[in-house]
Amino acid sequence: MSNYKSSTREGWGILWQSKNRLDGITEHLLIENCYPVLFRTRQEARKYRDEKYGYIRVREDLREEPHGWKLPKVIKLKIIFKAKK
Repeated sequence: MSNYKSSTREGWGILWQSKNRLDGITEHLLIENCYPVLFRTRQEARKYRDEKYGYIRVREDLREEPHGWKLPKVIKLKIIFKAKK
């Protein structure tokens, strides 16, 4: 028997990526208000990413050292929330 209650959410999220000599490879989910940014459809996630981070496509200076930014990647997520009873 478990002392935990859980719920699951599935959807599309956005993964930040960068690669540079100082930090190496960095990846993390985009977070707003302490929660991962989650979308119902891949299309919604791509639209949000393009509106907020689309400028990275044309900013070669941000894609090169020392930043090494990449356009964030849209990924499928399954988030499991667990809380004690």
